[in-house]
Amino acid sequence: MFAVKRALKLNNREATLMAKHAGFRRVVFNMGLSLRTQMYSEGKLTDSKVINEIKKVFTNYVKKHPEFAWMNQLSSRVYQNALIDLKDAFSRYRSGSSGHPKFASRRDGQSFTVDSSNGKVLLNAGNTIKIPTLGTFRLYEALDCSFISQTFTISKEGNRWFVSICVDAERLPVQQSESSVGIDVGIKSFATLSKGQFFDAPKPLIARAKTKLATLQRQASKQVKGSRNQRKTYNKISQIHAKIARIRRDFLHKLTTYLAKTFKLIKIENLNVKGMMANHKLAGAISDLGFYEFKRQLDYKCQMYGANLVLVDQWFPSTKTCSNCGTKKDMPLSIRTFDCPVCGRYLDRDWNASINILNWEPSA
Repeated sequence: MFAVKRALKLNNREATLMAKHAGFRRVVFNMGLSLRTQMYSEGKLTDSKVINEIKKVFTNYVKKHPEFAWMNQLSSRVYQNALIDLKDAFSRYRSGSSGHPKFASRRDGQSFTVDSSNGKVLLNAGNTIKIPTLGTFRLYEALDCSFISQTFTISKEGNRWFVSICVDAERLPVQQSESSVGIDVGIKSFATLSKGQFFDAPKPLIARAKTKLATLQRQASKQVKGSRNQRKTYNKISQIHAKIARIRRDFLHKLTTYLAKTFKLIKIENLNVKGMMANHKLAGAISDLGFYEFKRQLDYKCQMYGANLVLVDQWFPSTKTCSNCGTKKDMPLSIRTFDCPVCGRYLDRDWNASINILNWEPSA
C-alpha cells in the first residue's frame, strides 16, 4: 500500500469549496472532542460507544439546528472521517505514541478526508481526478496510470491544494545493483556512505527562504492585528513555509529512493532524534534536516523495493572507532577528520563512521 499525491488545479469557486470542507472537518473534530470530554467527565459511556453516540448527536441534533444548516450543503463523508480521526487520535494517546488530542486550529493546516461509501473506485490515467462526493477536478500533473482507491485526503500547502490517494497495491521489488552500504547521518554532510559518497542537504535554499520568512514575520508583527494587510503577509508566510517543506521533502524522497533502489542491504544508526533535539545548539539544524523523516521514508521504501534495512545500536561508537584497526579515541565535533594514533589511518570522520556502521554486527 502506498500513496499518490498530486496538486489540484482549482479555480476560485473550487478553492472556496475545499476551504469550506476543511472548515467543516475542523468544526466537527473540535465539537466531537468537546462532546467526548463531556461524556467521559459524566461517566456515562464506555470508550467503545462514545464515537457512535457523538455521531448520533451530530445527525439528530447538530445538523438539524438552524445555526449549522450550512453543514447539510457539504459532504457527509467529511464529518464521518473527522470522527474517525478523533477516534484514532485517542487510540494513539492510549497507546502512548502521542499526547492528548488538542482542538484543531486553522493555523495548524487545512485538510480533510473523503471516501467512497460504495467501495473502491477506478481512477483513470489523465489530467483530471474524480473525488467522491466532491466532483471532478483538474490536476497540474497527470496521473500516469489508472489506480483503484477508496480514500482521498485533500490538504492545503501554502496557496495550493493537494489530493492524496491511498492505493492498495505493491510495487514490484527492483534488482539492486550493489550489495550493501553503511550510512552515517550528520549535520555537515546529511548522509555519508561507506563507499565514499557525500550527500549535502539543500541548506542554502532553506537559509534564503528562512531569511525572507523572518522579514515577513517582523512585518506582520508591526501590522494591525486582523487587518487585511496582515492577512496578506500571513499568506506569504504560509507559502514560504510550504516552500521550505517542499525543498526538504524533495531532497529526502530523492535520496531515500536512490538508496532503496541501489543497495540490497542498508545499515543506519538508530538515532535518538528526540534526545538529540535536547541539545539547543543543534536542535535547529536537526529539525531543518529531518532525520526522523529520513529514517521513516527509508524504512517503507526498503520494504517497497525489496531492500533490507538494519538499524545499528545507537550506542555503538562509530565516530570514535578506527575503521581499520578498531582503536578508540575521543572525537569532539570540532574535529572533522579521524587520525588513528595506532595504524595511521587518516580520513573524514563521517566516512570513517559510515564504514564502521557497515561493519557492525549485533552482539550475540
